[in-house]
Amino acid sequence: MKVWRKALTKQKLVIVGNGMAPGRMLENLFEKDRDAYEVTIFNAEPRVNYNRLMLSPVLSGEKTYEDIITHGDDWYAEHGVTLHKGARISGIDRQAKTVTSETGITTTYDKLVIATGSSPFIIPLPGKDLDGVLTYRDLDDVEKMLDAAKRGGRAVVIGGGLLGLEAAAGLKMQGMDVTVLHLMPTLMERQLDPAAGFLLEAEFKRRGIDVRTKANSHEILGDDAGRVRGIRLDDGTEIEASIIVMAVGIRPSADLARAVGLDVNRGVLVGDDMRTSDPDIFSLGECVEHRGMCYGLVAPLYEMAGVIADNLLGGSSEYTGSVTATKLKVTGVDLYSAGDFSEGDDREEIVLRDASAGVYKRIVLKDNKIVGAVLYGETSDGPWFFDLLKKGTDVSDMRETLIFGQAYQGGAPLDPTAAVAALPDDAEICGCNGVCKGKIVATIKEKGLTSLDGVRAHTKASNSCGTCTGLVEQLMQVTLGDAYNPAAVTPMCGCTHLGHDDVRRLIKSKELKSIPAVMQELEWTTSGGCAKCRPALNYYLVSDWPDEYADDYQSRFINERVHANIQKDGTYSVVPRMWGGMTSSQELRAIADVVDKFNIPAVKCTGGQRIDMLGVKKEDLPAVWADLGKAGFVSGQAYAKGLRTVKTCVGTDWCRFGTQDSTGLGIKLEKFMWGSWTPAKLKMAVSGCPRNCAEATCKDIGIICVDSGYEIHFAGAAGLDIKGTEVLGLVKTEDEAIEHVAALTQMYREQGHYLERIYKWAKRIGLDEIRRQIMDDEAMRKAYFDRFVFSQKYAQVDPWSERVSGKDKHEFKPMAVLTKEAAE
Repeated sequence: MKVWRKALTKQKLVIVGNGMAPGRMLENLFEKDRDAYEVTIFNAEPRVNYNRLMLSPVLSGEKTYEDIITHGDDWYAEHGVTLHKGARISGIDRQAKTVTSETGITTTYDKLVIATGSSPFIIPLPGKDLDGVLTYRDLDDVEKMLDAAKRGGRAVVIGGGLLGLEAAAGLKMQGMDVTVLHLMPTLMERQLDPAAGFLLEAEFKRRGIDVRTKANSHEILGDDAGRVRGIRLDDGTEIEASIIVMAVGIRPSADLARAVGLDVNRGVLVGDDMRTSDPDIFSLGECVEHRGMCYGLVAPLYEMAGVIADNLLGGSSEYTGSVTATKLKVTGVDLYSAGDFSEGDDREEIVLRDASAGVYKRIVLKDNKIVGAVLYGETSDGPWFFDLLKKGTDVSDMRETLIFGQAYQGGAPLDPTAAVAALPDDAEICGCNGVCKGKIVATIKEKGLTSLDGVRAHTKASNSCGTCTGLVEQLMQVTLGDAYNPAAVTPMCGCTHLGHDDVRRLIKSKELKSIPAVMQELEWTTSGGCAKCRPALNYYLVSDWPDEYADDYQSRFINERVHANIQKDGTYSVVPRMWGGMTSSQELRAIADVVDKFNIPAVKCTGGQRIDMLGVKKEDLPAVWADLGKAGFVSGQAYAKGLRTVKTCVGTDWCRFGTQDSTGLGIKLEKFMWGSWTPAKLKMAVSGCPRNCAEATCKDIGIICVDSGYEIHFAGAAGLDIKGTEVLGLVKTEDEAIEHVAALTQMYREQGHYLERIYKWAKRIGLDEIRRQIMDDEAMRKAYFDRFVFSQKYAQVDPWSERVSGKDKHEFKPMAVLTKEAAE
């Protein structure tokens, strides 16, 4: 009865809008008092609260909508919150204290929070209403862009600011050609100085994105059906396009507040207590105007959220404005910006440039205090510079070493963990979620957290874009000391408490040579493992004991079991190996005959210079392989966690620019290395000159032929992540190139975690350490090479010919054939 009476006395809190800011406000409110209010939310979108900062990874394909949900339906139920989805508010009666939605729902309130966010600005160009003109603001916009990307073509993005560049990168990763049009001379001119803007433009162009600055749009062009077909610029240039994305800014959505008589300028006017001109109505987020400022970044919105939560409970908190920092959420681009970069006689600057490493840092000082900081290529000191800026710290004593970052202050370089330990408790660690150092440390201690996942769950630090993960892990090391063991607290799966590194080490030290032996000796908690650990253990055993361990058929994924790629309709794709991308009329005739004989519905050229036959029935696979084998083909292993392809250009054989025989070297490499299992797929390329027609600088391992020899590259990526390669070193001969590449591959095979691509492995191990072992330590390199050669004796067995001869033939036969008569 006591609880019932308490429920009757609850005040009613109604929130209009369900974005990140009101979500954080409710978290703060419930932390302080879960029972103070009966909460009702009206959300114009037909879904729960999600992290809008992560729309870019959803667009690029790196995350899904489910990955970025902040508060799921269970959270609202657990906290007794009534959420009306797809219910836009049509009116507010301030006298009766009610709100009414377009769907006909009316609710009374004691306190009201207006959090209607912002709307994208639409340039009033002729053609702006054509089908195919999109904005980039919410999940609906992302879904429209993803749908457009399926049809291919070119996307033109108007706007080279944060949102425009994130949209451009995402659409490029979805396979579209992309052009960015930006009115100003350099990209992100509001956050970056011209030098950093130049580096950013160069990076986007390197990724194949067409960037045009000083480009003023004149008219959007349409076809007879009313769809976008292109855009015309002021100078008369026309660019074909299937979609136009406008990302030129936002405007506070203040129409609702204006309609009910609240004071509104650009946004809803609020005082330092975040109240509007009606004392029972608060407002927060991008719809707000405070002291003449409207904010579009998340950190100020979270500060506002904390103030309102306190004041809803009778507090007297004040919001006095924010200094903001910016990060670009494009995978592989490290950029951090904070403060003001305008020039003046009363300002000085400190600049560091490292062209070879792609690093640029600039600190702007006024009266010996930081007023602006921009970091490109290396951003780990961003939070420290930002903390000095916000506090107005006098940096006179560290003037000479300031540009080198926190670790170099006070003499000898500090250990990174010592530098993190020296940060003040109010230093911001996670800008996406507004989490400071003190919050993380206190939560680790209070909750007894020992894992990164635990810290993410309880503080949200490192739970969004992930760029602060290193700082969070260092904080855990400082807080937990010897009790923090990253390998031990990040198990490879739920069947064991051991991490990948420990499992690999123990397999070797204990000489474990079967999956049952590993599970017994390492005290697996399940009888037979799971779909996550069994493939990993199978790979580790294949890698460590190539001459003794028998590859376990049941511990492979379906594609590896049947040596073909399963398609969405249950058929398979077959890719024969074409050494270095070369083929012949005889091979092409054999492929054509197979396509006709088995009625294969689709034939496609792959990006790795192979021919893919799609739509093969499972029961036809052995016969298809048999016919291909007669023509001399072996499996292209397009399904494998192993060497896929070695892409080549024509080199000195045909090209007038070629410096070496890239085709010949690519064929030698592929014939030497095919069949080798690796932690994840491995793609290679050999380009005959620095023009790089084989795209060697985005592969796992690449070779660029130059006049003086062969420049070896590694750790590139061109899939979900886009990353240029790192230079391993230069060698003089083909034999040296093959030796170094094989040794590098073997080092990766022996140290990589299962499913860990080579660029992630390289980041974990360290580029300098890899160069030391492969380029500088001849004895170690030759040992790696010899072990690779030894393993190849057992690896280069064509799985297609094995299956044709009857090995595992049951995989390709149905368990039973049911006829109509048998069924009856």
